[in-house]
Amino acid sequence: MTGVKHGTVRLEPHQETWREEAEQAIGLLRRLLDGTAVDIQHAGSTAIRGIHAKPILDIAVAVRSLEEIQPHAEDLKRYGILFRGEAVAGELLFVMERQGLRTHHIHVVVQNDRKWSDYLDFRDYLNAYPEKAAQYDACKQSLARQFPQNRPQYTAGKQQTIARLLAEARTWRQSAEQTGPSSCGRRP
Repeated sequence: MTGVKHGTVRLEPHQETWREEAEQAIGLLRRLLDGTAVDIQHAGSTAIRGIHAKPILDIAVAVRSLEEIQPHAEDLKRYGILFRGEAVAGELLFVMERQGLRTHHIHVVVQNDRKWSDYLDFRDYLNAYPEKAAQYDACKQSLARQFPQNRPQYTAGKQQTIARLLAEARTWRQSAEQTGPSSCGRRP
C-alpha cells in the first residue's frame, strides 16, 4: 500500500505497482497542468528497481518557470494535490495524501535547472548499476532502523551517500552524452 504517516520512516521492498501508480499520477498532472509541464517523470527511490523505499511516490515536474504553476494551484487542490511551499530554493513541493498517509511528493522544478537533471540522473544511474543501488539501499535500511520516527534525521543521514552517488551519476551522464546514446548502458 502506498503511503506513510508524515514524519515517520517505513521502508518496503520495491513494488511494480509503484510504477503503475506513478503513471496514473503523471496522467492526472498532465491533464491538470495542460501544457505547463514540459516533462513529468517518476523519480526517487520508488522509481529505482530492487531497492527498499518509503512507499511515497516522488514525481518530478519540469516547467519553464516556477511562476507558471501558480494559476493551476486551485485545480490541483480540487484533486487533492496540496501546495506545501518551496521545499528547497528553486523547488516547489505539492503533496497528495490518502487516509492520513502521505502518498505522493510532487517536486516542481525549472526544466533547465540542475535539480531536474539530478532527479533523472540519480534514478537512471542507480537503475543502470544495481551494485550502486544496493549501496544506497543498505544506507537507507540502516537509517530506517535507527530513525523510524524521525524522518528529518533519516533524510539528513542519507545526504553524504546521495551526494557521492549523484556526483557519480553526473559523471556517468556526461560520459554517455559525449560518446552517444549507445554508451548509456556501459560501465563507468
